[in-house]
Amino acid sequence: MKRLLLATAALAFLLPVSAQAADTFKLDPMHTNILFHANHFGFSNPSGHFGIVQGALQLDEKEPSKSSLDVVVDVNSLLTGVPKLDEHLKSDAFLDAGKFPTAEFKSTKVETKGDTATVTGDFTLHGVTKPVTLQVKLNKKGEHPMTHKTAVGFTASTVLKRSDFGVTAYVPNVSDDIKIDIESEGQKD
Repeated sequence: MKRLLLATAALAFLLPVSAQAADTFKLDPMHTNILFHANHFGFSNPSGHFGIVQGALQLDEKEPSKSSLDVVVDVNSLLTGVPKLDEHLKSDAFLDAGKFPTAEFKSTKVETKGDTATVTGDFTLHGVTKPVTLQVKLNKKGEHPMTHKTAVGFTASTVLKRSDFGVTAYVPNVSDDIKIDIESEGQKD
């Protein structure tokens, strides 16, 4: 009887902890793409993309406001499809990727409504940290057909003002507002 009471007490103590624990999803660099779009003197809207070094999503479905996102972006992965432009954008005239090889987003607040969320966080780029808000849509959560692990996929977007981060070359002729679109997948650790 004493053993049964101890086991029941231990189970009661452990259940709330495990029931409240968030699931951790490691973002997949092969299936994460951060696209950017900027206006060039009013003539065109060139775009490019960045990859990630690492990323993790803590997803708490019972209390979504306790969820969190932490992503490290590889600034040197910038790719526009035009090698000279890539060099120019990575140079000290713009991103100074030699001095600032990564950018990072750490969420500070998550608000959800259905399968969409507003995720606010601190974004560090070019050595400057400012608040940024992402509009996020959950695309799917379920078993990944190849790995048989629980996976999650989402689409997100925001607009950054690059001058807020000290990247001011050619403003306003090359737009200060940079549109960001993100596609990402993650799998449960």
